[in-house]
Amino acid sequence: MSMEYRLRRTLPSNRVAIIMPVDHGLIFDRIEGLETPSAPFAAWGESDVTGFMMTPGQVRQTARYFAAHPHLTRVLTIDTYYDYRNLDGGGSHGLITNVEEAVRMGVDAVKMLFPWNMSRAEQVAMCTRVGQVVNECNRWEIPLVLEPVIIGAPRTEEVIKQEEKVARIAYDLGAHVIKIAFPGEERTKRLVDELKVPLVIAGGPLTGTPADTIDAVAQTIRSGARGVIVGRNIWQRERAEGLQVLSEVAKLTRAQKFND
Repeated sequence: MSMEYRLRRTLPSNRVAIIMPVDHGLIFDRIEGLETPSAPFAAWGESDVTGFMMTPGQVRQTARYFAAHPHLTRVLTIDTYYDYRNLDGGGSHGLITNVEEAVRMGVDAVKMLFPWNMSRAEQVAMCTRVGQVVNECNRWEIPLVLEPVIIGAPRTEEVIKQEEKVARIAYDLGAHVIKIAFPGEERTKRLVDELKVPLVIAGGPLTGTPADTIDAVAQTIRSGARGVIVGRNIWQRERAEGLQVLSEVAKLTRAQKFND
């Protein structure tokens, strides 16, 4: 399979992708809504999502389900980070699997965190690690989704500016797709225009009303982003409310086409 094939499965040209992340167990404690890690796929896979962001354990346990639902894409998280609550550079990042194993499992893309609130030495090691993964992804023809983040930090203006800068570093390291927390419509559009690399926007923790989530997605789509990564703002709501949010989000994503 080629890089282009996998990238187009992950980010289709006939709509904005809705990728539901359910890989939180790699970082968080036991989290509400993911008590049974394999449950979200059957619960949400028929609700107009285009794919899921998953852990190696989830990929292995759900192979039969995805074989029966080949339209759904799988983005494999290949790393972890501890302790995400430490804002003073005390966290530790590492890989939990490799690109060759991801290809063997048949996933469509791999995903890594790119945390930047680390010591200078850890930042250099992080860039080295990402560079090695990019090289392996190019060798195996599978896209890397790289997530610049000031991990665990509140969404202050300074943090948003820092994540914009780290997104540029992600581009320079060769990321095929960049995943970033929503920095606002204007900033997102500028990143899309300047970097010219597919951008996907993370929804983050459950916050606000359903209308707030839908409005943020609408702004994301207007800015030219190729995908929305929406998890807790759907599956941590009451089931009926979550389905309604997802239905409205899907309408917005289906209204956008791309000339690839």
